[in-house]
Amino acid sequence: MISEKFDFLLEAGLREEFEQAGQLMQIPPRQLVVEPQKYIKVIPFLLKGSMKVIRQDEDGHELFIYYIRSGETCAVSLSTLLMDKLASIKAITEDDVELIAIPSSLARRWYDMYPSWRMFVLRAMDQRFEEVINTLDKVAFKKIDERLLDYLTEKTKITGSKSLNMTHQEIANELSTSREVISRLLKLFEQRGILKLFRNKIEIN
Repeated sequence: MISEKFDFLLEAGLREEFEQAGQLMQIPPRQLVVEPQKYIKVIPFLLKGSMKVIRQDEDGHELFIYYIRSGETCAVSLSTLLMDKLASIKAITEDDVELIAIPSSLARRWYDMYPSWRMFVLRAMDQRFEEVINTLDKVAFKKIDERLLDYLTEKTKITGSKSLNMTHQEIANELSTSREVISRLLKLFEQRGILKLFRNKIEIN
């Protein structure tokens, strides 16, 4: 049973509804799962793979916030859904993802019906709040070279690979800086023996 992968499904009624309503989906890398300025239609529960959550402002500027891993869901989507607001973030698959999609109408109703679901939502929000604060701390107090090293380190943990297929512009977008700054720092890191640069690929030593 799919519900056995998620330990917060304590009530029998909740497990049954989760099994019946959940839609199993397989999504390739770099696909948009949650779109900004749109209402949340489904809540994704990851079985395999990872997604990244990015904050996007009205002018299209982006900032990487956190990753969603196997066994987790998007807390910002849950908060947005419960407040009946338009999404202010976007969630993009990092690799091949397998997930369970739960209709937003059910997720909202479950919050009032099932204590275990309500506690799961609150715990998820609290955990992600800490990650958002951590991101803000990095932006406010760390230099861009430190933020870049942290970003690359986290990226290798998420993907399970020291070979990262991404452009300098993609990194710049997620760290809210310029491509020129990222390219200069990556070249400096290469000179220090931290990594090796290839076309649209970075290999961490």
